[in-house]
Amino acid sequence: MGTTYHITVIADQLPPSDIEQQIDQLLSKVDHSMSTYKKDSEISRFNRLTVGQQLEISQEFADVLQISREIWQLSEGAFDPTLGPLVDLWGFGPKTTGDLIPSDQAITAALKNTGFDGVVLKGLTLIKNKPVALDLSAVAKGYAVDLVSNYLEMNALPDYLVEVGGEIRVSGFNSEGTPWRVAIEQPQLLASVNKIVGLTDMSIATSGDYRNYFERDGIRYSHTINPKTGKPITHNLASVTVLIDSCAEADAWATAFSVLGPEQSVELAEKLDLAMYMLVRQNDQFVASSSRLFKSYIDE
Repeated sequence: MGTTYHITVIADQLPPSDIEQQIDQLLSKVDHSMSTYKKDSEISRFNRLTVGQQLEISQEFADVLQISREIWQLSEGAFDPTLGPLVDLWGFGPKTTGDLIPSDQAITAALKNTGFDGVVLKGLTLIKNKPVALDLSAVAKGYAVDLVSNYLEMNALPDYLVEVGGEIRVSGFNSEGTPWRVAIEQPQLLASVNKIVGLTDMSIATSGDYRNYFERDGIRYSHTINPKTGKPITHNLASVTVLIDSCAEADAWATAFSVLGPEQSVELAEKLDLAMYMLVRQNDQFVASSSRLFKSYIDE
């Protein structure tokens, strides 16, 4: 997936001797299933299909699509994994054509080939009903975290921290016998801490516009694309962090809230009882805001 991973396990017994190999295999399975950078991956093969064709897929791929569909529906389309053509068009995908600003005509044309309703899953059969291209980068890393976490639990290793590409799931306690302490970054290029949260048996994912972007003529273009406009988000939400049991869901919700912006995100998080924390740009400062549920996790 073009990123790194880090796993810490606290145990009073020796883990399986092949634990690293088993974890590598799990991560490789996700990579070979959902990486748009691999021509032979399941997602790349689906993207090459013509309308009406179908593909038999793995259970892992189906699981991620089911999670994606649920959050696509609950977010009213803010989370949409069919934005692949627009991600490429804006220069943030594997088929980048540079960071030139696309024309309105090109954006309109790409938008016609989006929409998660164009993807139909029947069992392990994936059918393409519209000329869409999937991009699961906003959920696959979180799902990989869940796979590794479940493997550790099945091997009687309940105290762990698993991190893949910045998405994290923790269980049990750290080496000091206390909840894991996870930092939420300040949205700037040089890493610094904005807030510490104490977590156990929980996942945390953050989405922000402060690392992956480009600028042209003094305008900042984020890698997060609004599915309704086909253009990068323009609101002042700098980063959003989500806490939820499933890391795949946390990953996807962080992206959905990044698209929705501050006001809509708070409204939806309260409606669905989600723990969500935002940092919003106001002049030269970042102002924090959160849902009610998140406040119980803050380590002041």
